Amino acid sequence: MAGQQDATSIADFEKSLDELETLVRNLEQGELSLEQSLSAFERGVKLTRACQQTLKSAEQRVEQLVQNGDGTLEARPLSPDDAS
Repeated sequence: MAGQQDATSIADFEKSLDELETLVRNLEQGELSLEQSLSAFERGVKLTRACQQTLKSAEQRVEQLVQNGDGTLEARPLSPDDAS
């Protein structure tokens, strides 16, 4: 069940990202009316927030595999300090 939910989240993220890219392209072309531009901007903000939340959730699920002193392996959450 979790695998299906993950696949849905990934698909939703990719769909949102594609829509956001389209909105940005349309805004950059400068051919939208002021009202259309404001609407596109508002939609873009919502999509950005949704994408950021999805990324934050994914980041919290990432783990690192650590070798203990006795040679055994242990999964631990990846801390921001470990990413660099």
